[in-house]
Amino acid sequence: MTLVIALSGTLVPEAFAQKRNLPLIRDAEIEGLLRLYTRPVFKAAGINPGSVRVYLIEDQRINAFVAGGQRIFVHTGLLLESETPNETIGVLAHETGHIAGGHLARMGNELDKASVTSIVGMLLGVAATVGGAMAGSSDAARAGSGIMAGSQGLAQRNFLAYARDMESSADQAALKYLESTKQSAKGMITMFEQLARESIATLHNVDPYILSHPMPMERIRNLERTAQKSKYFNSADPPALVLRHQLMQAKLIGYTNGAQAVMQKYPTSDQSMPARYARAIALFRRGDIQNALPVINSLTDELPQNPYFWELKGQALLENGRAAEAIAPIQRALKILPNNGLIQMLMAQALIDTESKASAKQAVKMLRLAQKSEGETPVIFKSLARAYAQLGDIPRAELATAEAALLQGDRKLAIEKAKAAQTRFKTGSPEWTRASDVLTFASRK
Repeated sequence: MTLVIALSGTLVPEAFAQKRNLPLIRDAEIEGLLRLYTRPVFKAAGINPGSVRVYLIEDQRINAFVAGGQRIFVHTGLLLESETPNETIGVLAHETGHIAGGHLARMGNELDKASVTSIVGMLLGVAATVGGAMAGSSDAARAGSGIMAGSQGLAQRNFLAYARDMESSADQAALKYLESTKQSAKGMITMFEQLARESIATLHNVDPYILSHPMPMERIRNLERTAQKSKYFNSADPPALVLRHQLMQAKLIGYTNGAQAVMQKYPTSDQSMPARYARAIALFRRGDIQNALPVINSLTDELPQNPYFWELKGQALLENGRAAEAIAPIQRALKILPNNGLIQMLMAQALIDTESKASAKQAVKMLRLAQKSEGETPVIFKSLARAYAQLGDIPRAELATAEAALLQGDRKLAIEKAKAAQTRFKTGSPEWTRASDVLTFASRK
């Protein structure tokens, strides 16, 4: 299910994403690369790599953050602006420091110590101060500082000082993880320097004591003093990893930019693999499958062991109404990555779109396999509903529709379909029980 932007957690139903309307992106290739980046860092931090999820947010700003437990959220802007894998890995190492340090739980304790009034005042003060600075208004910045200096000022400053300490602690932890994995901290420093340049105007009139992060140049100086002592400081990324990083960036540009912007970034004179990748995506997305296929074929011919090139070919054919032809290349991708849930979902979609009962049976099996890694997601249940409908199994189609509706927050539809399905199943059967569960959850206020 390559690069599907999911608003309000459509594909990733975590409560954190749903409540904040984060535009999450799901993509097998990018997620695989991020797992490759984070696995050694997590191990160095003493964290089970399987216990942390990394999510991608469609946002052009350079940022990453930890929230909702052991979850790291990465902006597309960070991936696009990082020139090397090491730059991205450095930021991810910093976020890992927050997880390993238990900073979120401890931050909650600090918040508990402050009154609600203090917290609200703190947020208003920071907003006014930073907003004034960004607008170039020193008066507004001072006004914000005035709010912070009120009766709750001490509690607010203590809280923010604690936040700054956590950031410094995460920086030092990141240095340790990178050293342990024989990687350079240069990339992390480079990204922080870029952030510092972007924030100079914003921070010009801001009191350093009301910031939740250390002042940029002070932070960089502290990092450099330690990082430059490492024998790995000048270590370079492996060429194969650099290529994967460039392919990831090309994919993001191909999907998130218009065809004209893609062609400007990657003109036809550029015959590098990333350039062809981006152009192929831009071509098929505008419906030019005739010119897209030769470019995709050049990629699969040159690097047939890359599953994502085969996935792209399958998706291009599928989205241009050639579902039957899409099955073979997706099968090639699954042969290389047999347990990838997103590619399994793409295969199921292709099978369903062929509109045959035999293919529908295969699609149900494929979707059940996808559930092992993807869990309960609306797209899986929507596809199951289509497959069951093609098989003439209306009760299961209605139950799957009810489950998809529940996950998307459509309680009315969930109740309607669950009731319709339940009447057709034997009382006490697994399907009847599942329909009953849907009714229970959907009826809660």
